[in-house]
Amino acid sequence: MKQKNIVLNSFASSLFAVAFILLPLQPLISQELNKHTFIQNNLNHLYFSKDSSAFLKFYEKLGKVNSDEKSRITVVHMGGSHVQGGTWSNTFISNFQNEFKTDGGGYFAFPYKIAKTNGQSYVNSFSNGKWKKCRAVGTEFCLPLGMNAMSIITNDSVNNFGLRLTKTAICSSFNQVKVYHNFNASFQFSCSSMAIRKDSAALGYSIFQLSTPLDSITFDLVRIDTLKKDFIIYGFSIENNLSSGFYLAGLGANGASSNSFLKCLNLVEQLKTLNPDLMIISLGVNDTQSKGFEKGEYIEHYDSLITMAKKANPDVAIILTTTTDNYIKRRTSNKKTIVAHDAMFELMKKHNVAVWDLFSIMGGYKSMAKWYKAGLASKDKVHFSPKGYAMLGDLMFEALYKPYLNKKNKS
Repeated sequence: MKQKNIVLNSFASSLFAVAFILLPLQPLISQELNKHTFIQNNLNHLYFSKDSSAFLKFYEKLGKVNSDEKSRITVVHMGGSHVQGGTWSNTFISNFQNEFKTDGGGYFAFPYKIAKTNGQSYVNSFSNGKWKKCRAVGTEFCLPLGMNAMSIITNDSVNNFGLRLTKTAICSSFNQVKVYHNFNASFQFSCSSMAIRKDSAALGYSIFQLSTPLDSITFDLVRIDTLKKDFIIYGFSIENNLSSGFYLAGLGANGASSNSFLKCLNLVEQLKTLNPDLMIISLGVNDTQSKGFEKGEYIEHYDSLITMAKKANPDVAIILTTTTDNYIKRRTSNKKTIVAHDAMFELMKKHNVAVWDLFSIMGGYKSMAKWYKAGLASKDKVHFSPKGYAMLGDLMFEALYKPYLNKKNKS
């Protein structure tokens, strides 16, 4: 593997280098992680290029969370099945919520259960109607698509569909829901709960402001004419803005590659409505599983994704995670993960973003077999077990939080 020549600016050298070299910290991760010697905890930090000013702004805002009653940190995590499952992302954001002792925030939630696929455990969706799933992958591809690279579509009236928070959610209730949809005049869309509705077609959503915070919400859809087919839902933003907290948009689509999200026509406009403070991009497993994988094309796709993220918020802090080690058809170790790994560091220097080197933290090439043997990965040696995904969330939290903690302890 190539030696990484990382150049840090004055802010990074004074903050991040101290965090990783001079000041030994009390471990923030669980004792369970320390049992596995193949996990390279000493590599668990962020790498930066010349300009890390976006992270300075992020840490400054993080420091104001408890000083402002309604401050919100918005995190977007984009990926394939690793993100769609939800455990990795939710563990990461839950660590922040627990550390700062906040109960606000919320989620961007896609109705995976209505789409008849697996989804995040923190939000359940329900419906008694017929819906079609659209996804930016394979034969399920259709347009238009939003920032989650998926949508659900119906051409019928549907009573009683909606969302419900679970015990694993970072907030126990919400007082506002934004429904991202296509504003089809052939359908009458309403909320069964007592709420004030405000439509914002220019922003692509309807807002339902609740008179009382709830942990679930139900909607009704009535087709009133046949002039235009299809009512499309891109997702729901479930928000508790009564107090400070952390907001997670886990944008995950099974099978998604680095090119999949580029097919989503409404990606930038919908991301703008979230105004992300931090965006984590964890794509690459499906790219490296492809026989036609090429490093140059992979980098071009990431170039576009990074450009789109900065269009949504020019000040957003961006973390690229190196591709997790994986196997092809359970038996063949995938050497293309090494190529994908090096691509992330080239992108770091080109775009002044950060890299979290998960590939090396795992143990590098062929390490997924060790994770599987330890019960931290599934039989396919591509996906992780629930415990494994929770470890990724803990590790990623530690990597991002350590520099902030060091700065706070020195001030």
